[in-house]
Amino acid sequence: MILPSASPIGWLLALAAALAYAAPALAAARLREGWARRALRLAWVLHAGALGWGLWGEAPRFGFAPALSMTAWLALTVYAIERQQFPQLRARWALALLAALALLLAQVFPGQPLHATASAWLPLHLALGIACYGLFAIAVVHAWLMTRAERRIRSGQDPDSGMPLLTLERLTFRFVAAGFVLLTATLLAGMLFGEQLYGRAWRWEHKTVFSLLSWLTFAVLLLGRARFGWRGRSAVRVLYAGAALLLLAYVGSRFVLEVILHRGV
Repeated sequence: MILPSASPIGWLLALAAALAYAAPALAAARLREGWARRALRLAWVLHAGALGWGLWGEAPRFGFAPALSMTAWLALTVYAIERQQFPQLRARWALALLAALALLLAQVFPGQPLHATASAWLPLHLALGIACYGLFAIAVVHAWLMTRAERRIRSGQDPDSGMPLLTLERLTFRFVAAGFVLLTATLLAGMLFGEQLYGRAWRWEHKTVFSLLSWLTFAVLLLGRARFGWRGRSAVRVLYAGAALLLLAYVGSRFVLEVILHRGV
């Protein structure tokens, strides 16, 4: 099989951004804070350029890998804003490496061409979905930081989380709640305006089923948190389960269509 590939300009932007992400991440211990921030800002701008070229360049495309790349960019954006208020957060290099990998993956699998006849509301629907992915991604990052810190405390070590556990927990569930609102809006838009967005009415397919299952999982998590005070490892496991179902909904179904079945939408 010959895979579709991104344009030379897209590759150039992606390679430059991936290098700007990966080089300081791999040399973080020997890098001054000021240089680290500059490198991340440059990578963020180049990443945005690669995304923009993929969506509005000479051959606009979108698919599972560009969705992952955009999710990584949004997660880094939220993290950078949050770090202004909580400079103790310590996950930027892990996020930078993931963003570099997602960028390169999006060049290998750039997705299917976007049709000029698509609804003008489709970009808004996609933006809602990707924003939802980004918020849940950053919630998972916070949950991972919280779990790691809790594990270190239980073993009598320095938690090394950079901030109190309760603060991490509050932030995690705030992102879950915000992501749940956007996920609800995305599903409602698909149900009510599916024909206008995609030229066909709402259908029960893999993407729909996994999306609804993830919505139910997050609803149970938020209800359990509000009514029964769910916290700790049990709550984190439910969060991971909901995030996995959401990942399977669009990214998983598109991966199967694009890579395994070699089909479009």
